[in-house]
Amino acid sequence: MAIAEKGLMVVDCLARGESSHAARREGVNAIYKAVKDIRWFENYRFEKVSPLLGEVAMAVTMIRSGTQHNVIPAECTFTVDIRITEQYTHQEILDILREHVESRITPRSMRLRSSSISAEHPIVRAGMAMGLTCFGSPTLSDQALIPVPSLKMGPGCSERSHTADEYVCLSEVENGIDTYLRLLNSLS
Repeated sequence: MAIAEKGLMVVDCLARGESSHAARREGVNAIYKAVKDIRWFENYRFEKVSPLLGEVAMAVTMIRSGTQHNVIPAECTFTVDIRITEQYTHQEILDILREHVESRITPRSMRLRSSSISAEHPIVRAGMAMGLTCFGSPTLSDQALIPVPSLKMGPGCSERSHTADEYVCLSEVENGIDTYLRLLNSLS
């Protein structure tokens, strides 16, 4: 049972340089400026760590630049996926990014906050009585938008998500249905 999950903020970053002919060693290569910022995203560690969700995680997931092999690019854009814990607000994270990164940073959304349910909630206690364990999920689900206490659990293995051969076994679905029914029946 995932009794907590990280929030999400996706930011688009724009590094600006100055275009010129590649053979002349002139201009300012926006890719080189972006690389400096990308390395910061790769190496930075936030001070506050969540007891259940761990560290805030950041990953550069897309990069775009250039128009021709012989032109120094004036712009380089890249996207960063940031998984936020309850230790920070989206605005606090954004302020830290802007303090350390030269690229212009534009958040796509600041509404997908970290969510959790108390370990003392009746549904969590019922699951624990069945032998289910609790953990904090590094991934995000629709739970972030549910305005009532909720937990996340389901069949399959989260580590298979977004892999080349993502799958859920039929036996895992069958076991999941049985677990849901036992959990719900234990509450009545």
